[in-house]
Amino acid sequence: MVADEKALRDMLAGSDSDGAEERGRLTALEHELDQCWDLLRQRRALSEAGEDPGAAKVRPSSTVEGYRS
Repeated sequence: MVADEKALRDMLAGSDSDGAEERGRLTALEHELDQCWDLLRQRRALSEAGEDPGAAKVRPSSTVEGYRS
C-alpha cells in the first residue's frame, strides 16, 4: 500500500492531466493506510498494557482522520 501511495504521488507530480481519478485513489489509499497505522498502534498499546492485542479493532476512517499529530 505504501508503494502504491508513492507511485500515485509520483504520477500526480509528473502529470499534466488533472488526475482526478488518481487523486481520488490516493485519498482512499491514504485513509486505508491511516486506519492500518491506527490499528497497529492499538495493538502495540494493548500488548504493552498486558492485554490481548487481538482485541484491537479497525476504527472508521472518519475517526482516524480526526486525530491530531
